Formats: sequence, structure tokens, C-alpha cells
Amino acid sequence: MEEAASTKVAEVEEEEEEEEEEEEAKTKKEEEISEDPSPANGAPKPEELVAKAIAPVKRDYLCPPPLRPSSSNDDKEKDFLSDKKNRDSTHVVVKEKKSKRQLKRERQKEQKSALHICPVVAKTGDVNACRYDGNCRFSHDLEAFKALKPADIEGNCPFLGFEEPCPYGLACRFSGTHKDNGPAETLNVRKKSSEVNGLNKDVQRLLWKNKMSFPRADSHLKHLGLVVKDKSKFGKADVDQEEGALTAVNGSNHQQNDDGNEMVNDSVNNEDSFPTKCMGKDCTNDISMKDETHPLKKAKNTAGEECLPTDLYYNITGLALPVKNDEVQTEPEEIAMDNSSKTEVDSCLKLNVREKKLVDFRGKLYLAPLTTVGNLPFRRVCKVLGADITCGEMAMCTNLLQGQASEWALLRRHSSEDLFGVQLCGAYPDTVARTIDLIDRECTVDFIDINMGCPIDIVVNKGAGSSLLTKPMRMKNIIQSACGTVDKPLTVKVRTGYFEGRNRIDSLIADISYWGASAVAIHGRSRQQRYSKLADWDYIYQCARKAPDVLQVLGNGDIFSYVDWNNHTSNCPELSTCMIARGALIKPWIFTEIKEQRHWDITSNERLSILKDFVYCGLEHWGSDSKGVETTRHFLLEWLSYTHRYIPVGLLDVIPQRLNWRSPSYFGRDDLETLMASDSAADWIRISEMLLGKVPAGFSFAPKHKSNAYDSAENG
Repeated sequence: MEEAASTKVAEVEEEEEEEEEEEEAKTKKEEEISEDPSPANGAPKPEELVAKAIAPVKRDYLCPPPLRPSSSNDDKEKDFLSDKKNRDSTHVVVKEKKSKRQLKRERQKEQKSALHICPVVAKTGDVNACRYDGNCRFSHDLEAFKALKPADIEGNCPFLGFEEPCPYGLACRFSGTHKDNGPAETLNVRKKSSEVNGLNKDVQRLLWKNKMSFPRADSHLKHLGLVVKDKSKFGKADVDQEEGALTAVNGSNHQQNDDGNEMVNDSVNNEDSFPTKCMGKDCTNDISMKDETHPLKKAKNTAGEECLPTDLYYNITGLALPVKNDEVQTEPEEIAMDNSSKTEVDSCLKLNVREKKLVDFRGKLYLAPLTTVGNLPFRRVCKVLGADITCGEMAMCTNLLQGQASEWALLRRHSSEDLFGVQLCGAYPDTVARTIDLIDRECTVDFIDINMGCPIDIVVNKGAGSSLLTKPMRMKNIIQSACGTVDKPLTVKVRTGYFEGRNRIDSLIADISYWGASAVAIHGRSRQQRYSKLADWDYIYQCARKAPDVLQVLGNGDIFSYVDWNNHTSNCPELSTCMIARGALIKPWIFTEIKEQRHWDITSNERLSILKDFVYCGLEHWGSDSKGVETTRHFLLEWLSYTHRYIPVGLLDVIPQRLNWRSPSYFGRDDLETLMASDSAADWIRISEMLLGKVPAGFSFAPKHKSNAYDSAENG
């Protein structure tokens, strides 16, 4: 009996142990299922993944979960991390921060190299062609250059078919194809350059020396009373003498307000009273430059220097003197006319804001201005894919007024951009107005956009960008001074507000129209949000409904398919159109999708073809020599840091893809599609090598922008 009882107890204990083991196995399996999102293992449904902002990729394409080393086994963990490091170390992708001294030494070493060949010698092949001869800072050793020059890149020179030969000659990385560029070729011969808005060298020298005059901007600033005296660079006697000359010419009384700003008597239209020509030292058009509160740059001591007369400036640059619609040529005796009658005449002749030639944004596909990636080659690609309106990258007014060539390059325009604008960013009315005056004379643009929404710290800390949202009076002064300086349409780009939960554009929307802007683009996020969370389109609709009829309102934020476009334009008829920004960076064919009203399941080869077009346009824009090739590669890699976030339509359980979805690790339908989906910079470099050849030794790359990153508490 005792043996039977003990046997029964043992059987019960075994059954309990088996049940505990089954329970543990079941729990372990449930944990594995929760970690593995594959639907085959009972993962959440596509709708549940979408609710969690996870892209619902089909289970057939999902990668297996990575091997996770046990925390108790330090050796295995070290081996795992070591293998991962070795796999990712094909290319060094972490850019080291170098000191200015180290960068200077590298530049000097590069200049002494035989690869630093003289451009004239490289183009002509003649060592005696350089006019500087022995004083040239470039190398003239052709044989050493040929011995060190990297191998040519596969493909044709981008300058084949131009009227003139390749401007880089032997330095071109496609020089082997130059022999095929003959007059008997059936290639489409075209002009040497299809780009405009280059910086004139004479104008650049005037900007360097701080001798440029801005007659229209300064006269309008005087009229608005926005010029503050600064006697640090010029003696008080000279300023008083010029003020006396100004009073004698205009017959107007100048007063000062409580802030010490110069005010012009309203009885005289100061804008029309200014002479169109500058008269040397007594030039009244240049007083505001000398009285400027914020110097354009730290220039050398300019004591005793005279401002270059306006007529001499236009003789040097070969430009025609600007004649405004409201300027009337008068005889000297007519200047003494009665002030009251003069005011009536000027009010009739002055061009009203509503009489300006406006840009109709309604229904057009607008590629938003994009820092770094929105360069001219990228805009050319988007134009081919269906974009209607393009805008240059944000340019800082202070850098433009200093004549920085790199900043002026942001204003360049291609002939294919039939409706093109430039975007400026400045903190003060005088800086913005003078920049616009200069651009109006030097560039060909259809509209000018002022950025009052940039969230970048370095811009905000200088009082520009979204910092202006907290200073409505300065916003007013900037818009009024800019609008009165040129006859081209002026647009403004803003965010909903500076701080999260404190939207304020709806209270300023009518004022923005009254100040002179013809359109306003509203990004549906605050400055504090940066690019996190979804855009607040309900607030954009609210602003569009409050806006006057004459003000066009453009929405911006999270447009990633033609469905998004249709929803926003139909939900609010008062909305003129929508800007497309990051959606175009990730998939530039979004313009084609909107126009054709379809979800384009684009193949990897079609995507590679778009990258090839970008590379071709980049080589034509930045040059086909080694420097131009590496510049093109750099901007290609910056673009690839966005394009890898695209998930092909054929791989999704739910379409269309949303911009805020996090993508799981997945395989593509072919090797190239898998490579394009990688978030590793090493893989982006491999893609660039398919188009631009091997990277040079010691090459490194790190993306410049991380659009959805915000570290500090003050930024969200």
C-alpha cells in the first residue's frame, strides 16, 4: 500500500512538472512572438502596426530578428559586437572633427601636390598658356599630373554636345571620351551653360569692400523710418554735412522718434525724392549704408574712403540704371513744387502692392526650399518628375551682402525652372531690404520668399528664422521694407508658433497680407517641435479660412502621397496649394504620383535611373574634375540618407506609406532594392561607387541633417 501511494505521488509530481514545463514553454513562445513582428508567429495585425506607426511590411519580406547575445556570456557578446564592427567597417563613415590648423595644413599640402593642376593648363594642354607663369599657385607639371591622376570613371563627359569643349580638359574624370566630341556628331548641340544668376566679379569686389550702393532699399528704409544712425565708421561732421545736403535736396524735415530712429516727414514722399544718381562724397543714396546699425562685415578701416557712385557702379557692371514705375524725371525748378501737391502726385504714381504681378500658386506642385539637399541638380530631377514651382535653398542675407560665392551659388537657376523663387533669411529690415535690392538687380527670379520659420539653433540665436515669430513688429518692418523695395511678389514661410501649444499665426495672418506679402506658407509645426509629431493641418485650415482673399495660403507638412494631397486640398478650398518637402526627398516621384493620381510601385532600376540623372546634373553643375566628382558624391550621399526610408508599394500590406512610419528590417525584391533600403552609410557609399567610381583613400561621410532628432528639453 505504501509503495502504491508513493508511486501515485511520484506520478502526480511528474505531471505537475510537465505542466510547469509546458507553461514555461508557452510563456517563452509568447515572448518570442511579441519580439518577432512576423504575422506567421501571431504578430499584431497590419492595422495594429499602423496604429503604432510601424510600417506593415509583408511577412515574406521581413528579415529574421537579429541574434541577441546572452548578457551572462561576456565573451559571446564581445565576439558579436566585434563581428558587427567588422561588418560595418568596410568604409569609415564617422567624420572626425579637425581643427582649423589641421585643415589649413591639409589645404597647403594639397596645393603643393601635382594633382593640383592649373585649370588653364589642364584645359589647353599647354604649360605656357597660364598668364601667371611662375607666380601661379597651381602646378604646371603635366606629366606628373597624368601619372597621379585617378582612372577615368565609366560613362561620358557631361559636357559632350556643348558648343565649347569641356572646361576641365585633362582634369576631367571622363577625358577619355573627349575625342568623340566632334562637329560631325549627331549630338544635340546646345549652349555652354543653362544656368543663370551667377555672381558678377565686379559686384563681388564691391561687396567685399563694402562699397555697394542700394538706392531703392535705402530710400524705402528712410521712408519707413527704419534707419538708425551709426557714427562708429564715419565722423559726426561728415554725417551732419550729408544730412544737410539731404535736407537741401528733398526739402523735408527729419525728426527722431522716442527710440532715436530717424523719421521722415510724411508731407514728402522720401522714396520719390531721392535722386537716381550718386554724386560722390555727397551721395545721399549711401547715407543709410553709413548709418547702418548692423555692419555687413568686419571690414578694414575705411576712413577716408568714398562710396562708389551709383552711375559708376552700373558702368562697371554693365547694367542699366533701375527706373521705378513711380520715378518721374523732373527739372530742377520742378523740385520746388508745393509739398501737398507733390504728395498727391506720388500717391497716385506709387505702385500699390495689389498691382504687382503675382504668382498664382493655386493647384501647382510646389517643391519646398530644402537646405543642403534642395540644390540645383535635385530641383532639375524634380522638374522632370512633375514639379511646377521650385525655390532655391535658404540663403543668409548677411553672407550674400559679404559677397560669399558659396552663398550666391544657392541662388543659381536652371533654364528648366520656369517658375522659380529664392528664399532669404535675415534678422533685420535693412539687411533683408538691401539683399532684395541687390538680388533684383543681379538675378532673374519670379518671386522672393522670406524664411521666418527656420528652427535651426544657429539661425534662431541670431534673431532670424522662427525667432521672428516672437517679434511681430520686426516681422512687420521686414515685410514692409522688402515689399516696398522690389516689384516682384513677396512670400513668407512661417511655422505655427515658437513654443508648443502657443500657436499665433492665425492672429497675424491678416496683418501679413496688409504688410505686403502676396502668399504665406505655413508649416504645421512649432519651432519647438522641429520635425517631430504630425503636422497640425486643422490649424493650417483655420489660418487659411481667416486669411484675406488677396493672400494665398500654402500648407506644408507630412505630404507623402497623392491621397494626402487630395485630402488637404479638398478639406479646405481656401488653401491655394501644398508645399512638398521631405516627401520629395524620400521619393521625388511623388509629383508624378499626384499628377497621375496613382501609387507608383517603382522598381529599383527606375530608382537607380533617377540617381543617374542626379549625378549627370551634378557633374554639369559642380564640375567633372575630381573636385566636382567628390562634391557630387557628397550631395548624393546626403540625399541617400533620406531615400532609404522609402518602402516599395509592393512590399506593404497597407498603402500608402506615411511619413512618420518606422520601417522594420526587410529584404527587397532584388539585391539592389535591398541595398537601397539599408540605413548604413557604408551601403550608401557603395551605391555612390556604382555611379561615380571608387571613393578616394581616407574617405568619410556623416549625414548633415537628422530631421527628427531633438536633444534638449527646450526643443521639445
